[in-house]
Amino acid sequence: MQERPPRHSRAGRAFTGIGLAVTLLALVFTGGTAGYMLVEGWSVWDAFYMTVITVTTVGYREIHPMSRAGEVFTAALVIVGVGTALYTFTQALTIVVEGGWRARMAARRILRMIDELDHHFIVCGFGRIGRVIAEEFRQQGISFVVLDRDPDLVRRVTDAGMLGVEGDASRQDVLERVHITRARGLVAAVGTDAENVYAILTARELAPHLFIVGRAESEDSQRKLLRAGADRVISPYQIGGKQMAQTALRPAVVDFVKLATAAGSLELAMEQVKVSGGSSLAGRSIIEANLRQRFSVIVVGIQRSGGRIEFNPPPDAVMQAGDDIVVLGRPSSLKGLEQAAGAEAPPS
Repeated sequence: MQERPPRHSRAGRAFTGIGLAVTLLALVFTGGTAGYMLVEGWSVWDAFYMTVITVTTVGYREIHPMSRAGEVFTAALVIVGVGTALYTFTQALTIVVEGGWRARMAARRILRMIDELDHHFIVCGFGRIGRVIAEEFRQQGISFVVLDRDPDLVRRVTDAGMLGVEGDASRQDVLERVHITRARGLVAAVGTDAENVYAILTARELAPHLFIVGRAESEDSQRKLLRAGADRVISPYQIGGKQMAQTALRPAVVDFVKLATAAGSLELAMEQVKVSGGSSLAGRSIIEANLRQRFSVIVVGIQRSGGRIEFNPPPDAVMQAGDDIVVLGRPSSLKGLEQAAGAEAPPS
């Protein structure tokens, strides 16, 4: 775990650049005002006004006749003040030219958007797998934020218009920063199995009811991730090998499944729809709810609230509150089914 730099070093870096320039310029104006008040005995406003026209070299006349001591002080103020003003202007121009100001504004905008996250996914890692996951979420319009320790990868995330945070996904403060208690789920797709285990352990401790998907490279790692608290564990290499075998044996079936699960498909989509407690579907069978005629969907399966899955359920299968219905149909039809599954039934 990487240690944080000492506080004094961070403060020293902050007290540089434009911050230091503005501070020096303020000291010049304060010193010039106080100097004219002491040397010439002028009022605060007269002393300040004389300091301003001297430092900015606008060329106005002196507001009062000055003594020899006042002239010497003015000469010193011109040398120090003009140099400080040029330094401040140079620092400000550098920020504008190099895009520092724009980057700061973009960072603040990202922080505001992260603070507004709710019912979102947390993607840990932006490697080869993490990029595919993030792109899939974006295509489906899912709210998510990416966590990665590599600042270059986080910059790629933000440059692509997605939300990204630099940090270790196994640290409690980092997960709290992306509001894990309000999240819908977490995907642990960091580079190594050990990092995924630590990320899942921390996430499960902070959010006991969070849905967590972990990436594993071996069967032994799959067992460890499940014991750490993952709800599902995926091995990309195992799934990739099986899909290649299925493509060689049953290409038409693979093409059909790809069409049904592809994001943004206008022809066909497979979706899971949760039945809420007060909806008109709760407590009714598939044939009573008339799903096929009302929504033009095919019920592929029902996952009961206890976790049991019923594939190709019969027409008299009763849908209960908390069940997930896996259906196949057009995206427009699925939206109507989702509304019916979540809407309360009218009073009889």
